[in-house]
Amino acid sequence: MKTKKTDKEILINGLKKMGISLFLMFLGPTLIYIAFSNQEKKLYIPILIIGIIACCTAILFAFKGLNTILDSMFKSKKTT
Repeated sequence: MKTKKTDKEILINGLKKMGISLFLMFLGPTLIYIAFSNQEKKLYIPILIIGIIACCTAILFAFKGLNTILDSMFKSKKTT
């Protein structure tokens, strides 16, 4: 019986996605905080929208990154 090994290329892709997610997890709330602390400025709405999009994108990248990492460990290559 052949043992399963982690596919390193797919694992690196997953870690890159998790790194992007980590960056966006800090960027999104920071932009939202800046937007709410400067409500009288005219860039309030665009900065708030960008912050919300960054937060949603962080969640998406975290999900895809974890899924990719798990695929690199547990998904078997179908070779016939």
